[in-house]
Formats: sequence, structure tokens, C-alpha cells
Amino acid sequence: MLRVEGSPSPPVPLPSGRGVFYFEVKQTKPKENMSLDLQELKRAVVGKKIVTAKVWDDLVKEATDKKQAVEQLLIDKKILDEEKLAQLAAGFLDAQYADLKNVGQIPKEVLLLVPEPIARRHGVIAFGKEKNTLKLAMLDPNDLETRDAIKKKTDLVVEPFLVSKSSLDWGLKQYHTSLEAEFAKIVSQPPKEGEGEKDEVTQKLKEMAEEIPVVRVVDTLLEYAILEKASDIHIEPHEKDVIVRYRIDGVLHEVMTLPKVIQPALVARIKVIANLKIDEHRLPQDGRLKVEKDDYKISIRVSTIPVFDGEKVVMRLLDESAKAMTLEELGFIHRNYDTIIRNVKKPHGALLVTGPTGSGKSTTLYTIISMLNTKGVNISTIEDPIEYHVPGVNQMQVNPKIGLTFAVGLRALLRQDPNVIMIGEIRDRETAEEAVHAALTGHVVLATLHTNNAGGALPRLLDIGVEPYLIASTVNAVVGQRLTRQICQDCKEEMHIDEEYEASLRKEYNIDHLLEIMKREGFIEKKAKSLAELTFYKGRGCDKCGQSGYRTRKGIFEVLEVTPEIQDLILKHAPTSQIQDKAVEQGMILMWEDGFIKAIQGKTTIDEVIRVSKE
Repeated sequence: MLRVEGSPSPPVPLPSGRGVFYFEVKQTKPKENMSLDLQELKRAVVGKKIVTAKVWDDLVKEATDKKQAVEQLLIDKKILDEEKLAQLAAGFLDAQYADLKNVGQIPKEVLLLVPEPIARRHGVIAFGKEKNTLKLAMLDPNDLETRDAIKKKTDLVVEPFLVSKSSLDWGLKQYHTSLEAEFAKIVSQPPKEGEGEKDEVTQKLKEMAEEIPVVRVVDTLLEYAILEKASDIHIEPHEKDVIVRYRIDGVLHEVMTLPKVIQPALVARIKVIANLKIDEHRLPQDGRLKVEKDDYKISIRVSTIPVFDGEKVVMRLLDESAKAMTLEELGFIHRNYDTIIRNVKKPHGALLVTGPTGSGKSTTLYTIISMLNTKGVNISTIEDPIEYHVPGVNQMQVNPKIGLTFAVGLRALLRQDPNVIMIGEIRDRETAEEAVHAALTGHVVLATLHTNNAGGALPRLLDIGVEPYLIASTVNAVVGQRLTRQICQDCKEEMHIDEEYEASLRKEYNIDHLLEIMKREGFIEKKAKSLAELTFYKGRGCDKCGQSGYRTRKGIFEVLEVTPEIQDLILKHAPTSQIQDKAVEQGMILMWEDGFIKAIQGKTTIDEVIRVSKE
């Protein structure tokens, strides 16, 4: 059962398939082969005398030249049709074969045991059930991970059947049922008599929000986002439909297209469970809710804004059950790690973390707090919002409606005898001045600031209105960061860059200095003259990563330590570039350089580093 806190209605149990998916999903293509390697396929078609050995060799050569799968070439040349090829593959894989077109209409209660997004992503479909056994059509019957996951979710024994791609596509069409008709019926229900016009609309929306189909759609929308480890859900109304996009590993993916008629009921349901005003459509609203299950507890921030075609809803998902990571796990290399440890051990002063929204600043601060969180230390935070609950830490939520701003909350915290103070974000002069005064009077202050790089944080404080001598005497270090997608370890392969690509990189980056840093820091054994001499990596693309070549994210960082020379530059109102140049001269590794180091370590790619580190 999916339990949603904040909803006035009781939670609605989902089917064992974890929800009803009626809508079209456009996320990723399932794999198109049947898990036969080239030698097995050769034995199948040559051994059965479908083609001669010479014809086979010609086919392999042609497939290589065209960069096409041999299976597809066999089908294109009409040597085999898809079903015959699937039958041959089933024999070699010791699997049962099925053709869903011959199965006919799959019972809805069986079909929905595997939600459509899962079916499309992993190339599977439930088509039969006998007692405690589930018949599962699969493009890859040897995909044990998917089989185990479905077995766990449905509590049924999975019996795999190999099917062709066209057979699977035919089965997937059965998910497209009568959701639009159901919602049209709900929307067309007449309002109750005796109520005013506004009351009628409000009452109608409330009734729509409690309808079982709407509840199920919202519940499954949330559950699928959690399953895909999405950080945000975007529900965007258009003229004729509603698009749902998930941000996965920092990139938005269009995953669902809903009929336009669902929009009022969908938004109303989300407003109900987030405790927002259901009849307010002209003003932005913000709310929160929680989704709990045995194996996760997710806090969701909900934001609605009026747009041309309706109301757009964005939900940010925060995993409250996530364990604190170490600095090494976040991606800090040894020089940056040593600089942070050295500065957080100081008895007072400020450590700032900078970067755009969604760059992992809060996670870095929570990691540092977890390091400092001992019985002999009083740690207090003022946040907007509180993203993660940390046992043993006093966390305060900003509430501007009642006058509880960052500055007001910070002044209150200073009367609570804190050792360490964390400020969610320095946004204005008042908060900035309170922060630096706290750092000046014997407290360790941790805070975030929105700037493009570490060097820009110090001039930013000057722009806000903080006195130069206060900045110079209180700020110990500044961390700049971005999040990069990590190469999928299941399809990772080596690659080398060519001279033309390196020449283009040299126009933007100081590659010679980068190579010196790599040698200095011990990431390469001997100094290289070019990046072409080094081995890099990429993800080929597989089912585990949705064919993207990437899975999960980690940070790239630059850590600027405020030395006496940097302090002098602050007092002189030096620009960002001058501060950064001095820091580099003193050994600071720039963010893009840290990214290139992680690229040669096989953690990410150069293209990904360039994408996220461009200012």
C-alpha cells in the first residue's frame, strides 16, 4: 500500500502491480535483440540450413558495414521473419516461446500486474496467470534482475517466455484503455443543486480528486518516479494534452502523455494531498506531502503556478531515508578533501558552498554536519525547506508568512549556545551580516550561496553589502560544485579522443596545465603531452541505464582556501578572475579540471563535464 501523508482521504491500496497505468509512455526503447550472441545465431541459422556459411559471412560483413544488428538484417532481407527468429532463439536459450498476437486480449488484472512504464523500459509484459505462477513475455528471458524484481513486487513465481519485438509491441498496445472516457464521465458529472457557482466548482473538484481512477493515477505517478529515482516530477499542461516529465540524473525525460481531460482532476488531487487551496488557480502555491512505504520514506515539495493552458505542477522528491555520505563518496579528491577537513576543524569561521539550484550544495553541507555531529557539539540549522532530518541536530524551518526569515531565525539560534550553525541560503544583506558576525564571534558557520564558481562567492558577499574586512577575517574556504552523471558500470568501455577533438578543447581549456595537475596529484604516472595519450571511458548504453550510458550522479568540485594573499585581494575589492587566478597559483584545482580527472578515472565523460561546468 502506498501511504500519502497530508491527504484527508484514506490511502487507496494499489493493485499488486503497483498501480494502474493507462497512459502512453515515451521514455526509453526496450532492447531489440533476443540475447543471442553472434555464434549462437550462426549455429541457429546455418545449422538449420536457413542460409549457407558463405551467405552468413556476407551478412555479418554487411551488418558491420551498416552498423546494424545481424538479426535485423535477416528480417530486412526477408530471410527470416521476427516470429521464426524468436522461435529459433528460444530453442538456443532453452526458453519457452510465445506470440502475444495469438494470445488475444490479456485480462486487465493480469496485464496491470506489471505497470506499463516498467513493461516498456524492460521489454516485458504479463500475459497469463495460473494460481501462483505469472506468465511473463520477455525480449530477454535471461534478464534475471527484472524477473526477480517482478517476482518480489507481485509475490508470484515468474515463468518467462521469449517473444519478438513486434509481438511485445502488440501486447503493449493493450495498456491504452479507457482512461479518457472515465475522466470525461467524472468531469461531466453535474454539480450538486443549491450551491453557488464557485461552491459548485470547488465541490466538483473535490469529488474529482477523490475518484478512484484519479487517486490511482497520482499514486502510480509518484511510485514510478520513486522507482526511477527521479528528483523532480513536472506536470505540464498543453493545449491538447498534459505532459509528464521526470528529472532523472539531472536530465528531464518526457515519460507520459495524459489526455487533457485529466488535468483538472489530476491537479485537484495533488492539491488535496499537499494541503493546498483547491479552488485557487490564479496564484502560485507551495505545499508538502510525504509518501511512505516499508522500504522508503519520501518527502515531496509541491509547487503550482498558473500558465497559459492551466496550472503547471512541479514536485521535488527528497529521500528522507537516505544515509549520510562521506566526502569521499561525494567525489572529493584528496587535495580538496584535505582542504575541507583542515577548515572545518577550525574553532570558528565560515565555509560556503556555491553552485546553481540542484547542484548538490545541501547534500555537501549535510555531509559536513554529519562529520561534526558528536555528543559534545550543539548544531543548529535554519533551512528553507528542511530537506533531510538529521538526528541530534536542531533544525528550524523558515516561515516568512509569520516573520521567521533567515536573519530572524539566525539571531534566535545565536541565543541557543550553538557550536555549529548551518544556513540554508544567504540571500540578502541582513542574513549575510548575521552570518559573518556569527563566524566572527566563535561559531562555525556553514552556508550556501548562489554563484557560478568558488571565486565568485567573495565578490558576491561584497555586492550584497558585507564589509570587506568581515569577509576576509571570517570566511575560511569556499566550495564550488556541480553534479555530473556517472558512467554506467554495466556498459562502460574504453575510448580515446582524437587530435581534432583535443584541438577544440584547447581553445576553451588550458590542457597543458591540466596534464601538469594530473601528474602532480598522482592521477597519471608520467606527464603526458596530450589528452590523446590517455584512456577515457564512455557508456555504450544498455537496459540498466535506459540506453543513456549514464547512471547516478556525483559531484565535481573546486575548493578555494582563503589564504592571507586572498584576504588581501578581498580587502582591495578584487574581481572574481583575480581571486581565482591567485587561488590556482596556490594549487587550487578548478571544477572542470576535477571533472577531467574523474573522466580519466572512468567515473564520468568529458562531454558530461563540459555540459555541467560551462558558466
